[in-house]
Amino acid sequence: MNRGQQGELQAKQYLEQQGLTFVEQNVRFPFGELDLVMRQQKHWVFVEVKYRSNPNFGGAVNAVSAKQVQRIRKATAHYLQLKRIQAPCRFDVVAIDGSHIQWIKGAF
Repeated sequence: MNRGQQGELQAKQYLEQQGLTFVEQNVRFPFGELDLVMRQQKHWVFVEVKYRSNPNFGGAVNAVSAKQVQRIRKATAHYLQLKRIQAPCRFDVVAIDGSHIQWIKGAF
């Protein structure tokens, strides 16, 4: 298991401890990927996970680029259409710097 996969597993477990329900992981489309798809009551939560072993150089929270946000939004729209989901949704970021986890709800 590589560091990215470890980070996603850590984020998934953390979010489940916070009361979210796991739906899917690593949903890939040619134009973007969804790291984690979760549910929180009636909300669908699309989670981007960023892991950095070293908090230098801006840390994990600053690693989400505008281009990445665009790809995630496009992948989410496609996912919602494919699954015929009409429910409130939001985009969260889980930033992991070493052992520190930061959960940003409604990040973009």
